[in-house]
Amino acid sequence: MREFSFSSKGIGSIHAYRWEPEGEPRCIVQIIHGIADHAARYDEFARYLTAQGALVVAEDHMGHGKSTAEHTPLYFEGGWETAVDDTYELLRMTHEEFPHLPYFLFGHSMGSFFARDILYRYPDAPINSCILCGTAWQPPLILMGGRALCAIERRRLGERKHSKLMHKLMFGAYNAKFHDARTPYDWVNSDPAQVDAYAADPFCGGEETTGIACDLLHGLKQIQRRKNLQKMPKALPILFIAGKSDPVGAMGKGVEKAAKKFKKCGMKSVELRLYDGRHEILNEPNRVEVYADVWAFLKSFL
Repeated sequence: MREFSFSSKGIGSIHAYRWEPEGEPRCIVQIIHGIADHAARYDEFARYLTAQGALVVAEDHMGHGKSTAEHTPLYFEGGWETAVDDTYELLRMTHEEFPHLPYFLFGHSMGSFFARDILYRYPDAPINSCILCGTAWQPPLILMGGRALCAIERRRLGERKHSKLMHKLMFGAYNAKFHDARTPYDWVNSDPAQVDAYAADPFCGGEETTGIACDLLHGLKQIQRRKNLQKMPKALPILFIAGKSDPVGAMGKGVEKAAKKFKKCGMKSVELRLYDGRHEILNEPNRVEVYADVWAFLKSFL
């Protein structure tokens, strides 16, 4: 794994990673991580992909992982679109270096929202297929109420401060689905060892700023708007994957809703697979099955 940095579209720089295969790469996979998460946590998955011949890249979003030195933790300098544009900049740079290779996006959780944003704002991007992992679809009324409350909290506290109320409403509800929860993060994984590792990671968890909470809700609104869905490249193959017990995706129902919306807006190739497990299916006990299915999907486009 090689580490490097590039200039952010906001302020400062973005920390990034590259995993290279032995020999010439067959394709590129760009991993886009979630909120309160960071790219280095995908090392095992990235190494699996490089063993198949893929070159893998990922970046720590501003305010995440090693991109926090010049940024407020869990805050987007310049807002949602600026953060997404940092991810797109890594795509542009990597494709420019390897223009002949098939390019695949893999977005997890908030990273899946980033990927969906890229699909409609950059419909001509050189992407051959996209995997949306642990994604969601929020009912419009809930989204509207959440955005209104978040705006109040941001005005009351300031956008770089934490709102315990917003955190409880946005993430506390996920854990409430599991009555035997030992930690605030049991919704993330069914494996206690993985939950403990997440809780012990200084770059994971924590309370988001009101600014990023509002940005996240804004991003969700944008990617769910019908007119934006219709801007996506209709021929691009999409694979939705998620855990059957993932509260982010409403235990699979929200993921199914998102897939149906994609089909309804004219996307010609949409697949959906649900697995045993919670939010981070890449770290669940059955992750080898998920890895193999992801590669089988990608390999079909080589």
